Amino acid sequence: MQIRRVVTGRDPHGRSILLSDSPTPRTVSFESIPGHAFAQVWTTPPSPSLAAPHTDPTGGQPDLIPQAGGTSLLIVTFPPDHVMLSPRFDPAAAGAECMTHMPDLARTFEPQSAGMHTTDTVDYAIVLTGEIWLEVDDGQETRLCPTDVVVQNGTRHAWGNKSDVPATVAFFMVGATRA
Repeated sequence: MQIRRVVTGRDPHGRSILLSDSPTPRTVSFESIPGHAFAQVWTTPPSPSLAAPHTDPTGGQPDLIPQAGGTSLLIVTFPPDHVMLSPRFDPAAAGAECMTHMPDLARTFEPQSAGMHTTDTVDYAIVLTGEIWLEVDDGQETRLCPTDVVVQNGTRHAWGNKSDVPATVAFFMVGATRA
């Protein structure tokens, strides 16, 4: 996965400038799940400031899920579901790799219900390419296509790709507190 990230800031006189223009430094292509990849584009802490960051906020931290009030922009490519049904697929290796690259998100997945998880976030999920299926707690599913947007309000859900081609979804996550 190659995502170009352009970051703006201000010079000492307050004028806008381009701080960087490069691929996202935190990009993972999974070896145990062929075609599955993510890029964490940017994060902000709770109550972010508009000062230019001195370091890349995606570097050196394993978390994808933001703290309450913080944000995270994640782009994910989902391979077709049949990749996980292949006799060569190793669920233990996939689980270990998920724990290595996205431990906070991996801990939210339910072992007894493939793909189902719940996070303390409000997510805006925007389908960029392909088609993806959203499954909710009652088993209801809905097919999503490019430019479709899901507002995910911290509810239990799973994503599935029933097609034969990868699907790419942008997730803008806002950390929330559960009432």
